Amino acid sequence: MNQVLFLPQIQQYFKELVLILYEKEYFGFLESAKKYVQELYDDITANLPQKTKKRAPKYFDSYGKNMYYSTFQKNKRTSWYIFFRIYKENGKKIYQVRYISNNYVIAHHL
Repeated sequence: MNQVLFLPQIQQYFKELVLILYEKEYFGFLESAKKYVQELYDDITANLPQKTKKRAPKYFDSYGKNMYYSTFQKNKRTSWYIFFRIYKENGKKIYQVRYISNNYVIAHHL
């Protein structure tokens, strides 16, 4: 059994992301931005353990050592990069999400 956990600052980022997407007019309605972020969160929670993972470049070590990342494509233009560590606890794999960003912000570091 696998479990996906988010650091508190990542949970806060999801809350802020709703407002960012709405205020920058990526979505015309606040409800649409909320739905987009909730779907991203749900997708990560449900699918991160099955996704192909790659070693995170050293650039991202400030968010944690020995991290991996996986990509979540949300539409033709936007990919989200989820950075995480994997722990084993009581026979369970725990995926601890430590950083999240999109291709507009970090693609040049990958």
